[in-house]
Amino acid sequence: MIPTAIARWHALVASKDPGALDSLLAEDVVFHSPVVHTPQVGKSIATKYLTAAMAVFFNESFRFTRELYAERVGVLEFVVHIDGLVVNGVDIIAWNDDHQVIEFKVMIRPLKAIQLIHQKMGEVLATMG
Repeated sequence: MIPTAIARWHALVASKDPGALDSLLAEDVVFHSPVVHTPQVGKSIATKYLTAAMAVFFNESFRFTRELYAERVGVLEFVVHIDGLVVNGVDIIAWNDDHQVIEFKVMIRPLKAIQLIHQKMGEVLATMG
């Protein structure tokens, strides 16, 4: 059975609706980016990063390839093709009793993918102000 928080994340991915982040993310959520060395704390900054990530990652090739769940944490492996490069990564998502995300960590491989994502995310974030 898919945990509620993960089902909500899947619905958001399918709809590509960043507005759904408001109810999904806890106020004190911690976001860990693969290209920023410090954790980003709070709903506002996490929403900004995840909205930018939606613009970069969620093309027609994006798909989850494997998912593992434990108590209040899920690991979702994904693959996406961006600019001719295969990007492989995992989202590690933890949630609270209210099924809100309290921690979201993204890890990506290979190194070329990290460099590409760094560039693309920077471009999108610059347009967000």
